[in-house]
Amino acid sequence: MSVAARQNPLQSYQLILYARALHTAPFLEKLKGRQFISHEDRYSVESWIMPGMHAVRFEHNRVCCTEHVTDQDRAIPTGDIITQHLCATEKEYEYVFPRDSVQYLSACQTETLTESLYAEDYEEMLAEGRTLDALIHMYDDDAGRCLSMVAMQRFQHEVHVQSCHMIANAGLVLKTQSIFEILGHRATLLEAKPCGVQVRNAGTPKRNGR
Repeated sequence: MSVAARQNPLQSYQLILYARALHTAPFLEKLKGRQFISHEDRYSVESWIMPGMHAVRFEHNRVCCTEHVTDQDRAIPTGDIITQHLCATEKEYEYVFPRDSVQYLSACQTETLTESLYAEDYEEMLAEGRTLDALIHMYDDDAGRCLSMVAMQRFQHEVHVQSCHMIANAGLVLKTQSIFEILGHRATLLEAKPCGVQVRNAGTPKRNGR
């Protein structure tokens, strides 16, 4: 099947940042795995993986927020939305929570690949995810193998989250990078293993003045 003939879900993919937890969201009915990390009493982070979607909740003191990347435009929570934008814009976004000075940064990149390039990327991302002990869900659509994965990297005062969603019937690869940072501290890595869901030809979210 040619790339042009495939359905393209890219126009429906969006990143949403909520100023709350989403414990009862409808997308959790499709939950395929979850992962939890924390550091002392500074912060806790939980990630959820679903077919073609993910969510990440970050908590620090009075701050509680959730990043949700989805291709669904119905039955998504609507309250307490800080930002909502299409991933196709490959937009970089920055927001500082006034409570407890927590900064959120995110960036998206999308690619539409030929079948051969898609197959190569699939194997590379799957191997990378397994090396990183990432949260991984593999499934099939009508065109072939699909993949959703989320990897987290823990620092003393921040967490880096990188995701990859691969949709075979569109040849689509969507990658996101996010940082949840408690401001006023120098980053100190707690886990030596790098968070390596690298985005080809794209940079990490930029911090002001760094």
